[in-house]
Amino acid sequence: MEKNNKTDKELLGKGLKRMGICLVLMFMGPTLLHLSLDNDDKPLYIPLLIVAIILCIAAIVMLYIGLNTILNSIFKKK
Repeated sequence: MEKNNKTDKELLGKGLKRMGICLVLMFMGPTLLHLSLDNDDKPLYIPLLIVAIILCIAAIVMLYIGLNTILNSIFKKK
């Protein structure tokens, strides 16, 4: 009975890359949201607000995907 409980390093690297993308999105989304809400009299208010909300949602999605990938690399058996 040999258990193969080694971490899949390639999958772990992919998960860490996704977490890095999430970190960038976590700063870009709220920053753009703050900038767009401060300048509500400018003509690009609505498009910038939409892009900021999409980036915030993308950060949450990438966080979920990245954590799921890391956990799969650690606990999933081949």
